[in-house]
Amino acid sequence: MARYTGRGVHYQVVQDIGSRIVSGQYAPGDVLDLRALGAELDVSLTVLREALKVLTGKGLVDARQKRGTFVRPRTAWNLLDNDVIDWRIDGGDADRVLRDLADLRSVIEPAVAHRAALRRTDADLEALDAALAAMASAGGDPAAAAEADAAFHRALLTATGNELFARMDLLLEPGLRARDRLVHAHSGADDPVPSHRAVLDGVRDGDAPRAELAMLDLLAKALEDIDTMAARAEHR
Repeated sequence: MARYTGRGVHYQVVQDIGSRIVSGQYAPGDVLDLRALGAELDVSLTVLREALKVLTGKGLVDARQKRGTFVRPRTAWNLLDNDVIDWRIDGGDADRVLRDLADLRSVIEPAVAHRAALRRTDADLEALDAALAAMASAGGDPAAAAEADAAFHRALLTATGNELFARMDLLLEPGLRARDRLVHAHSGADDPVPSHRAVLDGVRDGDAPRAELAMLDLLAKALEDIDTMAARAEHR
């Protein structure tokens, strides 16, 4: 699910309650006292109920007659939702989010690179070239770097020629964007362009084994970035 992009009071209520749930301030099964919560947040019940509809869509809460609105178990949460990922990171769960993502990518993306090398079209190569150029020109802008990185991996999924692979951007992209925002915001982060260019070169040449190996190298580098971030956090 895309990040909730509302603004004003409604947006703040979604952010406040969502972060409380994800951080564990509200435990699974807890029933929310809407009147008390509305008074605490200084919002009307109408605003509160609209915010809870958004959180219901993210799998965080549900409502039942005679029980009221309650927090759902973690197994029901949409862990791929942009906001849920951000709340987990802000709540101190960044290392697990990033390592789970790295594990998931290690299963999917080498196979994607292999297929892309065999099936890519000229249009696919143009999209990959454009994403790589955007990555190179992002400079020190973490948001621009994250956007370019996401565009590259999205184009690679499309280059498989498989519509189901192409829609896996819904699975990978929220976590990838969060990961890139964190990594690129750290001073001293390695230049991502060479590792991505190596994947693109293999795809361009139609060399499936080389594209797959280049992706494995890229993912190994991504894991090293996570280790570096963790070490710096521990040192601080």
